[in-house]
Amino acid sequence: MPKRDYYEVLGVARNASDEDIKKAYRKLAMKHHPDRNPDDKSAEDKFKEAKQAYEILSDSDKRAAFDQFGHAGIDQQAGMGGGAGFSDSFSDIFGDIFGGGGGNRRDRVYRGADLRYNLEIGLEEAARGTETKIRIPSLEGCGACHGSGAKPGTQPTACTTCGGHGQVRIQQGFFSVQQTCPRCSGTGKMVSDPCPTCHGEGRVKKHKTLSVKIPAGVDSGDRIRLGGEGEAGVNGGPAGDLYVVIHLKEHPVFKRDGDDLHCEMPISFATAALGGDLEIPTLDGHAKIKIPSETQTGKVFRLRGKGIKGVRSHAPGDLLCHMQIETPVNLSERQRELLRELEALSPGRNNNPRAQSFMDKVKSFFNQ
Repeated sequence: MPKRDYYEVLGVARNASDEDIKKAYRKLAMKHHPDRNPDDKSAEDKFKEAKQAYEILSDSDKRAAFDQFGHAGIDQQAGMGGGAGFSDSFSDIFGDIFGGGGGNRRDRVYRGADLRYNLEIGLEEAARGTETKIRIPSLEGCGACHGSGAKPGTQPTACTTCGGHGQVRIQQGFFSVQQTCPRCSGTGKMVSDPCPTCHGEGRVKKHKTLSVKIPAGVDSGDRIRLGGEGEAGVNGGPAGDLYVVIHLKEHPVFKRDGDDLHCEMPISFATAALGGDLEIPTLDGHAKIKIPSETQTGKVFRLRGKGIKGVRSHAPGDLLCHMQIETPVNLSERQRELLRELEALSPGRNNNPRAQSFMDKVKSFFNQ
């Protein structure tokens, strides 16, 4: 039987936030947990299915692999099956609300938070790729206390509220509910003599400089992941990741549309009427196009392969030049005379076909 889409299992959209995914899993886990549905094989299967969906979608790397390749991108050995991991995810979210399997929390470690950095680059840098340095603030493990939060030479002690378990038990109706200890925040430890460097936090705020390689063809919204460069974990847990989000600066000449580039080219009235050669800019230098006579405003000339080759593209896009006929200004008296003479010599359909066509449509409209 084929596996269901994980987003469908949890009933969330593909762009759902981490919090929405967590809430959806909490709701399904409460509904189908085996302790609330004894001897109900169907509920157990649904619980396992929801658990697997949450384990995949709550992990940024696994979620990205599933989004791109579906179930084929996920390690098949991490299947739904049981074993000791049956209630791990449930315990993480509910604090062992049904008891059993949560274990002692005094040594539990927590992964550091992921960070986001918005990086603005120019169109040329995006097209060719580049390498740049960024300076970011982050939380790193305190070197003085090695992340314990206790003054060097001392050790944290067991929390007096939860006895070092990290949780307190509260009776709610028919259920005995375990919740994170409010005093030690689930660590099971207390620091009576805090480290003077980190003030008992176990982490310190620092700035670090990182080198980021920008691949050729990136576009606004693309993300570059720097693994382990996020905030430091708690109690020695792994660091989070840093996501560099690309934003393109506005370019004075070109506008990007996917792999294509667009530009507006002003041409003189004489060139548009008589034709000629026009030199246009590209990202690789200059190119020439031949303007045929009687060119109208809005005419588009396409230069194939003069756009950008995207990160996932096999070939570069095109450059589309939009002609804009420019009305002359600051005319001399002689120029005005010549234009009046031209106007007198151009009264009919042959010289002004679009204007004549428009007037024909106007007459037809009023004669209806």
